[in-house]
Amino acid sequence: MQYWILKTISRILCLLPYCLLLSLGKGLGRLYYLLAKSQRKLALTQIQERMNLSPEEAEKTIRQLFINLAQTFLEIMYMPRLNKTTINNYVDIENRHYLDAAMAEGKGIAILAAHFGNWEWLGAGLALNGYPLAAVFKGQPNDQHTRLLTEYRQHVGMEVYAKGGNEVLGLVKAFKRGQAVGLISDQNAGKTGITLDFFGKPSSTHSGISVFAAKLGCPVVPIFIVRRPEGGHRILVQPPHHFEHTGHQAEDITAFTAKMSKIIEDIIRQYPDHWIWFHKRWRDPHHGRAASGGDMQ
Repeated sequence: MQYWILKTISRILCLLPYCLLLSLGKGLGRLYYLLAKSQRKLALTQIQERMNLSPEEAEKTIRQLFINLAQTFLEIMYMPRLNKTTINNYVDIENRHYLDAAMAEGKGIAILAAHFGNWEWLGAGLALNGYPLAAVFKGQPNDQHTRLLTEYRQHVGMEVYAKGGNEVLGLVKAFKRGQAVGLISDQNAGKTGITLDFFGKPSSTHSGISVFAAKLGCPVVPIFIVRRPEGGHRILVQPPHHFEHTGHQAEDITAFTAKMSKIIEDIIRQYPDHWIWFHKRWRDPHHGRAASGGDMQ
């Protein structure tokens, strides 16, 4: 029943002009900001501490974040409107020559991404523009939400692997087929991560993208998506990075992971209202491995 209710809402939203969808998202975002007390409080605290903002600057940024998140939710429900013909009405890809050059190496590419902007439309924009994209997604708390998201991701041409299965084997095969593999790397990694500074505070950091780059020799291309003031999005492709082997495996993994983490931090500093500041990113930092060593994951 929940699945069909969501599908019905999605079908209704897909009848709306995109500009009206965004306006509706603004109203929902303002309401979300008022009602989500615990998330708002944590976001305000963390952004003030990590970016040294005044209370007024923090409130303005987090209010816009909540609007962006509401618009993102509605845009996800709008995904059935996206196809190869319509996608470029909503999304521009900038500096795609970096992506094309990395794909031409023939080793597949690892896309460094984050819970930043509308990351679902980032995947859709790449897949519908002809880039063979595979990604791992963590299931939602509600199975019907997961079912709908999986359906919409497959609709735009993404190859989806569920986290907690044999996703690593699937991704290795995707790399060997020369596909682009999206790896979201901004959340707390718990006991399996490497403890590194993120915005000046220790946090357990995912190193999976470094391991793939080290083992498979694939280039890593940072790609993020930001909102255009007039509506729609810009996909920002950055130059590719290659893993450097010095003969000290653990240290090399740590150094490359730190480099990738800094790239994510830099884009968040540039667009602070695009990142989910109520993530518990700095939870239990000492659960990660020390930055000076550890085995490859």
